[in-house]
Amino acid sequence: MNLSRLDLNLVVALRALLEERNVTRAGQRVGLSQPAMSAALARLRRHFDDDLLARVGGHYELTALGQVLLDRTATAYDVLERLFASQADFDPAEEHREFKLIASDYAVAVFGTELARVVHEEAPGIRLRFAQTPPTVVDATDALLSTSDGLLMPHGVISDFPATDLYGDRWVFLVADDHPGVDDRLTREDLARLPWVTYQRTYDAPAVRQLGMLGIEPRVEVSVDGFQLIPLLVAGTRRIALVQARLARLLAPLAAVRVVEPPYEAVPLREAMWWHPVHTHDAAHIWLRETAARVGRRMAHEPEGEQAGPGEREFGEGPRPDHGQ
Repeated sequence: MNLSRLDLNLVVALRALLEERNVTRAGQRVGLSQPAMSAALARLRRHFDDDLLARVGGHYELTALGQVLLDRTATAYDVLERLFASQADFDPAEEHREFKLIASDYAVAVFGTELARVVHEEAPGIRLRFAQTPPTVVDATDALLSTSDGLLMPHGVISDFPATDLYGDRWVFLVADDHPGVDDRLTREDLARLPWVTYQRTYDAPAVRQLGMLGIEPRVEVSVDGFQLIPLLVAGTRRIALVQARLARLLAPLAAVRVVEPPYEAVPLREAMWWHPVHTHDAAHIWLRETAARVGRRMAHEPEGEQAGPGEREFGEGPRPDHGQ
């Protein structure tokens, strides 16, 4: 296929047709008359050698190929939009645009809130949109990064894309404040016998792989689609949970739980911002990455995630030396 012979305006028409499934509504959406949109549909049908939209009764439905193209067209549209929005110069104090970042609720709570505060102060016309990390992040990283401005995720999950380090964190266990079977310490036997609350999308993270290498198979009783609900599911039960120490401090007011150190040397967590190579030389994206890195460096000197003392009852009690990096 020779791209130089294609009219890229057909991407706009194709997306509207596949999503609206109606020629008139698709034309209204993109500012084309009904005859012009019908002509675009005819050209698309010739190109794909498929009807794309098939009349069923009084309405249109997507053909099998049309259904396949539905998601691909939306992705291609986003890529083209970001490509042609690239800039040679970027003035954060004057620009108006949106950056989309893919992140877990942990990353948003610990890092995204501070990034948003800095952006608010330095670039009032810039909007940040945080989208939840999807289950397909490992298998479809290229597509995910090509349609966003970055992915906040620790090292050890994905690779082969550019990234900038943000901050360090470490892993701790949560247990109920009144847990009858755990005093100041957990043992490896405790990890095997007690029920767990887990974040259900672990992405084969290094901390999870480490448990398997130690011969520990968590007995999962509850899994949840976010980190911030975990303390509520631990409080008042015999359950335990492995969470990030920085997040543990933030969640102190939510539940009667306490931090207990792992009974092994847990692999540290290094959070990074990953991006697609297409963004590498874009001035706006360079500003975003540099701002994120600056926020991350500032976090390295803050107390979140520092070492807990034995038997500490509350998340936020006492100064702790930093083991996050």
